[in-house]
Amino acid sequence: MQARFQQIKSALLDKISEGEMTPGDRVLSENQLAEQYQVSRMTARRALSELVSEGILARSQGLGTFVADHRPMSSMLEIRGIQDEIKQRGHKYSCSVVTKQSILASEQQSAWLDVALHSEIFHTQIVHIENGRPVQLEDRLVNPLWAPDYLQQNFAQTSANHYLSQVAPLTQADHIVEAILPDALLASRLDIAHTQPCLKVSRRTYSAKGIVSYALLYHPGNRYRLGSHLEFDSI
Repeated sequence: MQARFQQIKSALLDKISEGEMTPGDRVLSENQLAEQYQVSRMTARRALSELVSEGILARSQGLGTFVADHRPMSSMLEIRGIQDEIKQRGHKYSCSVVTKQSILASEQQSAWLDVALHSEIFHTQIVHIENGRPVQLEDRLVNPLWAPDYLQQNFAQTSANHYLSQVAPLTQADHIVEAILPDALLASRLDIAHTQPCLKVSRRTYSAKGIVSYALLYHPGNRYRLGSHLEFDSI
């Protein structure tokens, strides 16, 4: 039989996982929980304190305790592979390679990579998975001139970012971030409803040699965030 504080934790976790409580929702106070579950205030406090220390809840002085926004957050100011992000969080990473092929560049694709129309380019689509749930569809075009062995890589073992940074070290990048609604295929790949908004990041990366890749990165909006921390010199 679970300890009484553990019963309160389990009940709150069930409400969060089932969507009854969402990020930003206020949680009952220690006194309210103690009364609801017929336990001491100390028992209720332990349940809340452990959920706060685990990052499930967040306390705001003078306001109360709230469900934390626990979606992963990626920085907009540095280029990191999703594989590294997931492993740094201590979570399990896996991927599904949807497409891995050589194609002839369309007019739009040739403009993105600054290559001749109908020239050979590499194309991959990879679904990146965190703890069993898709968190990104990476749709990437690569200039084979700068990364000739790209299609020979095992992307379950190394990320595209890691390989490309080795063969053509990054010097600059362009970012565009948009909110979109997915089409049926994208929704299926990300395992979300077609009415669920997505974050779309368009990223073109350069090395000293030229444009290396152009990637469209799609994230389920309810599982992912983009953010960063900035520091400014005082004047």
